[in-house]
Amino acid sequence: MLFRNLQFVTTLTFFTLAYTCADTHGQASTPSSYQTDTNIAYRTSTEPYTSKMCVLDIHYPRDIKNFATVVWFHGGGLTSGKRDIPEHLSEQGIAVVAVDYRLSPNVKVVDCIDDAAAAVAWTFANIKNYGGSPRKVFVSGHSAGGYLTSMLGLDKHWLKKYDCDANSIAGLIPFSGHTITHFTVRKERGISGKQPILDDMAPLFHVRDDAPPLLLITGDRELEMLGRYEENAYMWRMMKVVGHDNTTLHELDGYNHGQMARPAHPLLLRFIRKVSKTIDP
Repeated sequence: MLFRNLQFVTTLTFFTLAYTCADTHGQASTPSSYQTDTNIAYRTSTEPYTSKMCVLDIHYPRDIKNFATVVWFHGGGLTSGKRDIPEHLSEQGIAVVAVDYRLSPNVKVVDCIDDAAAAVAWTFANIKNYGGSPRKVFVSGHSAGGYLTSMLGLDKHWLKKYDCDANSIAGLIPFSGHTITHFTVRKERGISGKQPILDDMAPLFHVRDDAPPLLLITGDRELEMLGRYEENAYMWRMMKVVGHDNTTLHELDGYNHGQMARPAHPLLLRFIRKVSKTIDP
């Protein structure tokens, strides 16, 4: 499903924001109090850099039970960036788990992905203690965070290491993420950033019909990072080819790579609420 009309997307944004008091079942909820716990270690290590980086924050409602959760990975090309709880996901009747992870060139990209897997596994193991449902854990992120989202959800071996099944993820919502092999992986190998590669470090390599529901969102193809929309369009097509019918693509007309996250957040919330309705607590 492609959105090319800026007016429609903008209208959808404000329409969705008007329903920010709705809970994950789409019903009106009373005002809720929220709590944010910070600097939680999701993996233990005696190595200083790992201890510093492998932490997360969790923002969650205190008086809603069995709420949905989105694990959120920041962008920055796998070389920079810091965890944050997006403003438009705050106090929306869901929990947000904002994750820091180790960065290149301090580590290899495989370590970035492994950290992301450990954070998702932590969420599955612990979200019930906060009042959330482990059956309603979604994964999302912008740019590099979108790449991590797709890799974890499509290549099952990353989460298997932590005794988690990627198919237990309720839904994947990558924002403008690479679907080919990430440019930082290519840099590690001495390959030009303009040379496309598609191997086992590419989400596209792992398309499968039994993956979690997938919502792909990009900015305008004429304003995005070079080729980013087309990569995601190819992912959408190939997921359909392998028989995965629950894949949707939104192109946000008029928004560039950096701008597209803000209008994408309401689409994420709508997707979470829609999918959550189909899941028992």
